[in-house]
Order: sequence, then structure tokens, then C-alpha cells
Amino acid sequence: MSIIIYDEKNPPKKEEKLQIINFLYKNLEKYGDPKNQIEKAIDYSLKERESFGGLIIVVKDTDKIVGASVINKTGMEGYIPENILVYIATDAAKRGQGIGKKIMETAINECEGDIALHVEANNPAKKLYEKMGFTNPYLEMRLKVNK
Repeated sequence: MSIIIYDEKNPPKKEEKLQIINFLYKNLEKYGDPKNQIEKAIDYSLKERESFGGLIIVVKDTDKIVGASVINKTGMEGYIPENILVYIATDAAKRGQGIGKKIMETAINECEGDIALHVEANNPAKKLYEKMGFTNPYLEMRLKVNK
């Protein structure tokens, strides 16, 4: 297995980007978002839109994607972590083989500053995040504003 890191200086080719979007859309399952929102997060990390950038981590087994993550820089520090892990997924057939852990270790090593992530309470990945040292000091609340 190989780990590839994409960012604004090393962006994926158009076809690779579509593969990443499709992989995340399929493998995030009920915890995912529509493809256009996944693409926005990827564009943000690659600075293809106005942003602070970020990175995309892809794990491949030969030529097949078996894991992927999108991390965006927040442009803040201290009061809000410098990075937010927006998406992380592993191939459903490859879960439990340490791919998610490899992605998390790579993210921790590659990101400058703290990392935040959102996880639903019933998501089995929550256990991995806790093992990696993530804590839950806050309850997140949101207000949906209709525009």
C-alpha cells in the first residue's frame, strides 16, 4: 500500500480528483455529503477556491483507492484548531486493517497545528479517534440559516 499526499503544490489530476470524490461519496455512507460538497472541500484544500488550503491523503493498494481523507486549514489557531479533518473513509471491504489509523497518523504528522473533526456519537470510527488522542471537550451546536 502507498500513501499519497495532495495539496496546492501537488494537486491530483482531474481524473484522480474525480476518483477521490467518488470514493469518499461511496464509502462515507450515511456519514457523508453530496458529491458537490465533497468537491468543495477538496477544492478548498487545493486552494482552487479562495481558502487557506489543506491536504488530501489517499491510500492506494496498487492502483485502487482504499482510504482517503480531506483536511482543510482554518486560518486560525489556539481558540479554534488550525486544521479540520473534513472527511475520512476506508473501503468497506478493507475496514479493520489499519488503513484509517495510517491516514490519521499521516494527518497528525503532516498538519501544522491542532486538528478538529466532527463525528456522530454512533459512528464506529469514534473509537479510533479516541485511541489517536482526540477528545470531546465541547458539545457542538448549529443554527441553520435559510438564505
